[in-house]
Amino acid sequence: MGRIAGIRIENYGSLKNVKLGKLLSDSRGNELTNMNAIIGQSGTGKSSLADAFGFLADCLEKGVETACDLNGRGGYESILSQGATEPIRFEIYYRETSNESPITYELSIGLDKNDRPIIEKERLRQRRANERYGRPMSFLYLEYGKGYAFKGNNSGFLEEENQEIGDKVDVELADPRQLGIVTLGELREHPRIVKFKNFLKNWYLCYFSPTAAREIPNAGPQKYLNRLGNNVNNVAQFLYREDPKDFLKVLRSIQTKLPGIREIRPVKLQNGQLVLEFLEEGFDKPFYSQKMSDGTLKLFAYYLLLHERDARPLVFIEEPENGLYHKYLADLARQMKDSIKGTYSKQLFITTHSPFFVNALSPEEVWVLEKQDNGFSTITRASEYEYVRHLCNTEIELGDLWYSDYFG
Repeated sequence: MGRIAGIRIENYGSLKNVKLGKLLSDSRGNELTNMNAIIGQSGTGKSSLADAFGFLADCLEKGVETACDLNGRGGYESILSQGATEPIRFEIYYRETSNESPITYELSIGLDKNDRPIIEKERLRQRRANERYGRPMSFLYLEYGKGYAFKGNNSGFLEEENQEIGDKVDVELADPRQLGIVTLGELREHPRIVKFKNFLKNWYLCYFSPTAAREIPNAGPQKYLNRLGNNVNNVAQFLYREDPKDFLKVLRSIQTKLPGIREIRPVKLQNGQLVLEFLEEGFDKPFYSQKMSDGTLKLFAYYLLLHERDARPLVFIEEPENGLYHKYLADLARQMKDSIKGTYSKQLFITTHSPFFVNALSPEEVWVLEKQDNGFSTITRASEYEYVRHLCNTEIELGDLWYSDYFG
């Protein structure tokens, strides 16, 4: 279902202009890997980076005006970089598969004459099939909700040559505060827009709460963990219903990674719900999620996330180390890497303060945010720091180098 090769964020809080990976507008550097950890001191913008991904997802689901107010953002003026006169901008460089030409999505969000958030510009571009070089064609272009879209998979507008290829459709949205990909992404004649919309729609931003996970909701089986993780039992019920034997294998795999847990058993209640029993070392009677420690519940939720059927293409987790014993973190990082090994359409983004987590990663998988004198943040791949790659090749672990102030 695709993955991000690169992303640029402009005028979003402390992220005045940051770029990760490779872009159409800036092809320097390598594409993003399947694992991408973001580190840095407190206040350097890690939460802002995570929130920028969440903001994009909220724009798709709720519209830009509502997205500006969700999750305590406080409105457009609060999330716009201080002193910025230009709009908030995003550029996403994305591939549906490793064999397809990359697609560039550009989004600019400003204010209308009534100071309400509005989409100033939205564009999708892609090169023609089997074309490695040259400028890509725009197959969606909207300004303030008006513009055009091209049907099919190999059509668009070549700006440099002023040439239209394929079937062009004039577009005028009823509400320019809604993304054009929301409307056009429901139409079969626009397959590339459909794929990109579905890719963005399936992002998972994890705000896991152990307190919420202790709830036993009334709803039935659910395929995916929600943002708070308070449907752990529902996801377990779904996995058990789909393939009981495979789910039991998953539980056996997870229980070996949870300290002090000798067995996890699914139990079906009389009302049809399924709950999980945790059998701890030293106790004869099982415990349910309401009585488990925060750390055990967090670990269980993370490992359950890694075993999802039809895994979501992008998962963003903030500071998984919170509430976890530090010795569990390197293994968690390795398990995360193993879950995406050999795949293309499964990508993890993690913010972390933990050198133990970073020790399991390579310099290409780690990005460092640093606050500059002007108050805005810059981001650098760990492999770009002098001596880092050489020292890692001498079997010194990356997290130890970071902890010892060799970089960042």
